[in-house]
Amino acid sequence: MSSHIDPDSFGFLVSDIARLFRAGIDRRVGEAGLGLTAGEGRALAQAARAGPVRQNVLAERMGVEAMTLSAYLDRLEARGLVERVPDPTDRRAKLVRLAPSADAMLAAIAPISAAMRAEASAGIEPEDWKSLLFMLKTVRSNLSAAKAEMSTRERPET
Repeated sequence: MSSHIDPDSFGFLVSDIARLFRAGIDRRVGEAGLGLTAGEGRALAQAARAGPVRQNVLAERMGVEAMTLSAYLDRLEARGLVERVPDPTDRRAKLVRLAPSADAMLAAIAPISAAMRAEASAGIEPEDWKSLLFMLKTVRSNLSAAKAEMSTRERPET
């Protein structure tokens, strides 16, 4: 029995776009001579996006194992780009936050990201691009809400 898989289905498209975009950013960050690995660059950008955040949450957002993120953070911390500080709500946990010197590195990464967005949006009218971003945000919100609802159902009642 043969099954037909649509290579242009939503899941495949999103996965392919994410993989291609990530590979392009990673290659360009490496070529820019910033002294960051691709993973370190992603960790720095995600930390900037999140604000002070627990390491485990950051690892989940990045889709990496906690130990992998820890290695990235060790190197970023050694370069003075991030700080790990105690979480005021849980002494056992650490928050990752940007160090002041991270601003210069993020400023160096910004044109790389802008160039990738320009490449990705080539041939798309600005209003269509804006609509695409709005729709993708809606999909993200829908999926986040479904995940939260599932987590709530899975928790045992006390």
